Amino acid sequence: MNESFDISAISYDTVFTNSHIGKLQRKRVHDFLITTFPKNSSLDILEVNCGTGHDAIWLSTLGHHIIATDISTEMIAVANSKLTKESNQPDFRQLDINSLDNTDFNRSFDLIFSDFGGLNCLSPLELENFFSAAAKKLKPNGKIVAVIMPKNCLMESLYFIMKGNFSNVFRRNTKKAVLANVENTSVKTWYYNSKDIKKNSSSYFRIQKTKPIGFFIPPSYLESFFKNRLGLLKLLNRLDSFFKHTTFISSFSDHYIISLSKK
Repeated sequence: MNESFDISAISYDTVFTNSHIGKLQRKRVHDFLITTFPKNSSLDILEVNCGTGHDAIWLSTLGHHIIATDISTEMIAVANSKLTKESNQPDFRQLDINSLDNTDFNRSFDLIFSDFGGLNCLSPLELENFFSAAAKKLKPNGKIVAVIMPKNCLMESLYFIMKGNFSNVFRRNTKKAVLANVENTSVKTWYYNSKDIKKNSSSYFRIQKTKPIGFFIPPSYLESFFKNRLGLLKLLNRLDSFFKHTTFISSFSDHYIISLSKK
């Protein structure tokens, strides 16, 4: 898996982070995080599967102390290239999320954060092991906030129907790993609804909130279609904003954001 994300590291910001769709979906995530943080707080945060470091850098500008990790050495290299001489910069480290339990950070964390499908790279057993390890790394009353891809995505299904690609309409809705295309490299991906997260985490965490990310905003691989139809994308973003507190549509969105508190 390391090699798969190494290949996509150089183009990741162009393909997703700086895309119109990527910016809109990330804005939803950041808005949720701001409402989650205690006011006037400075938190110790561990980010897993941080990619090119965009979220970690944003979090550090809010005054939080960040250790951000990713399995890909190239992703971490890109993230480190963004660091400045300003104070309170993120600490980027190469780390396989499956090695979390055996890693000593010399501190406990208020929050563990994973954005845009990082936990979808874990099998059900690996996911359960992650929650076990995460509970040990968190302070009392610590939280996990994660952005996860569910088993169904309405916009994706409509896209495949319009293309006549009926075999992929419900491609996510399986317990098995699906080979997702990451820069022409296949990556094993598992899709989880919130009830799956509850099942795998219930020994260590309780679910607090679940909100949709991208019920109307389409998946990022449709960027080429929407970049010349920004008016339509703006309308979809408004609809997404209107329904952003509607929990039940989380299971039919491109992603959903979920917060869990340590028991």
